[in-house]
Amino acid sequence: MPSTWFSLAVHSPDPADLARFWADALGYQIVFEGPKGEVAIAKDEFSNPGMVFVPLDEPRQGKSRLHVELNPDDQDAEVERLIGLGASRVDIGQPADASWVVLADPDGNEFCVLAPWRHPSLAD
Repeated sequence: MPSTWFSLAVHSPDPADLARFWADALGYQIVFEGPKGEVAIAKDEFSNPGMVFVPLDEPRQGKSRLHVELNPDDQDAEVERLIGLGASRVDIGQPADASWVVLADPDGNEFCVLAPWRHPSLAD
C-alpha cells in the first residue's frame, strides 16, 4: 500500500510566526505546538496533509526547491490579502504575462498564486 501524505515540513528561524502566516493564508489552525518550538497547522486536528514549522538557526541559502501553489477564486483579491498578512511580491524570472503571481512568505519562501482553475469535469 502506498504512503499517505501527512505533512510538509518547513524550517524557519521563527516557526510560530511563519505557522500563523500559513494558517491564516490557508484557513488552517494551529493543531500542535511542541516543546522544541515546532508548530503544526492543518484544517483541523483530524485532517492531513498539514504543515509543520520547525526551528532552524541557519539562514536560507539559494533558490527554494519546493514551493506551494495556491488556487484562489479571485487571484487579485487573494494576492492583496496575502500581502496584507505579510507576504511580498518577488521576481524569480517569471514572464511578464505569467498567469500566476509569485509571492514570498515572511521567511522569504516563494509560493505561487495561480489564476483560478477548475478541472474541466467540474466546470459549470
